[in-house]
Amino acid sequence: MALLSLSLRYAKPYTRFVVAVFILQLLSTIAALYLPSLNAQIIDRGVSTGDTDFIWSTGMTMLMVCVAQVVTAIAAVYFGARTAMSVGRDIRRDVYRKVDELSGLEIGTFGTATLITRGTNDVQQVQMLVLMTLNFMVSAPIMCIGGIIMALREDAGLSWLVWVSVPVLFIIVSVLVGILLPLFRLMQDRIDGINGVLREQITGIRVIRAFVREPYESERYRLANERLTRVSIRVGNVFVLMFPVIMMVLHLATAAVLWFGGQRVDAGEMQVGSLTAFLQYLLQILTAVMMGVFMVMMIPRAVVCAERIQQVLGTVTGLTVPVGGAATPTTGRVEFSHVSFGYPGAERPVLDDVSFTAEPGETTAIVGSTGAGKSTLVSLIPRLMDPQSGTVSVDGTPVSELTRDQIASVVGLVPQKPYLFSGTVATNLRFGRDDASDPELWDALRVAQGADFVSAKPEGLDTPISQGGTNVSGGQRQRLCIARALVAKPRVYLFDDSFSALDVATDARLRASLGDATGGATVIIVAQRVSTIREADQIIVLDAGRVVGRGTHDELLETNDTYREIVQSQLSVEGVA
Repeated sequence: MALLSLSLRYAKPYTRFVVAVFILQLLSTIAALYLPSLNAQIIDRGVSTGDTDFIWSTGMTMLMVCVAQVVTAIAAVYFGARTAMSVGRDIRRDVYRKVDELSGLEIGTFGTATLITRGTNDVQQVQMLVLMTLNFMVSAPIMCIGGIIMALREDAGLSWLVWVSVPVLFIIVSVLVGILLPLFRLMQDRIDGINGVLREQITGIRVIRAFVREPYESERYRLANERLTRVSIRVGNVFVLMFPVIMMVLHLATAAVLWFGGQRVDAGEMQVGSLTAFLQYLLQILTAVMMGVFMVMMIPRAVVCAERIQQVLGTVTGLTVPVGGAATPTTGRVEFSHVSFGYPGAERPVLDDVSFTAEPGETTAIVGSTGAGKSTLVSLIPRLMDPQSGTVSVDGTPVSELTRDQIASVVGLVPQKPYLFSGTVATNLRFGRDDASDPELWDALRVAQGADFVSAKPEGLDTPISQGGTNVSGGQRQRLCIARALVAKPRVYLFDDSFSALDVATDARLRASLGDATGGATVIIVAQRVSTIREADQIIVLDAGRVVGRGTHDELLETNDTYREIVQSQLSVEGVA
């Protein structure tokens, strides 16, 4: 049902093309069914009697019918291919849009590897089924039914061969489909597995090489590849068995027609032309059944793929987007009110009853040990996820009541793992604001301490950036991401451990220039180094997801044990006091 509903829903906009395919396939099939009858007339009324004029006139009719069949068949394939490609395009588009709507939590539940497979390979399987359906499944029933009618017209005495051959083929198909369905489901899971291993290895290639883990990772890939290969071989074995069995039935049916038909011709109960036509009609019938068999063999895999696609499209995201949206915040005052959040399956919440306010024109720092919930807290402000209880609001408006465009215009995020997109420095910096001018880009780079290394490149702002920013260093990547947020000029800046790859001197210069650049905006910084946030107007100390301290650097040194431990652990490295 998933396959049928998915196909019908996405084929509906192209109903006129589907109707055109049906009409053209009907005309093409009628022409193909008419040709054996004309051939029989040439043999029985022309060749046997020596009527040359009849042979020529009927032959010209056959030629015109043949031309008509070719033209209608080509047109049918064109409209069928156009429809199938359009259906595939639309499904891929909607899968992409749905994934784009999902929260980080929901994306993690599916997994990146399987979402890629579902949006590409799975859609391709459904698309191919639609293509083959329009090309074969329209003409095959017409050919089969029409062939039976025409064969009976030629000689009803041999009709029993049709009633025996066709059911035998259907029984074979049913058995093979029962074998293939679970194999195709397993195959798609194995494709997910090998995509996941390959993606992980490519992304973590530096770590693999640093720890000389190539042999281990090669073995992981070999095992994943071998598991997929074993399933593919089992599927291939079924296909290898299928065609010889079908061809055996076809050849046996042909031999039976010649044997029993020859006897009827010898007895004068049937003409040679009729026998030839009957044989051609039987071959057309069995060919139609073979086309149906080929289609049916594709259905099990397409069914599995359609179910996997529907799982994505049918996911109801928790990040519901309001239709109208509230007024866009103008000052950027961020407030957490009794916010709690936990990941599915976790023993305890990551954030537990967190409340604080970050005022415009001030810098609020978030510190805490690893796993304290700092990055999760920051992710709730741009609504990458929703809290399970409590409210996150900007200027008194809960972020759940703001549209995505409103949030993007107000909140600028520099993530913990800086990511750049393939393109140039300029295209990456304009990611948050397309109309930013070149001088504005250079101003943002100067604040982010990235102007020097960009200007040193011959192409300047047009310097190519590879996917993920792998052709620049970690520190340069962080500075470009910071500049990208500055170009957007939001009212709330979120720096999620965004200075970790910078040396102390660069960190100090960047922090010194950030004050003027951010103006009266709200700045929230997650940091590991205390030196980065010691001048903050407010420092929030998290421990096991709870706020255990709030104040300035000096106040927390005197009153908060957790903060004091963090500072003391860094004394020998940074000299913080």
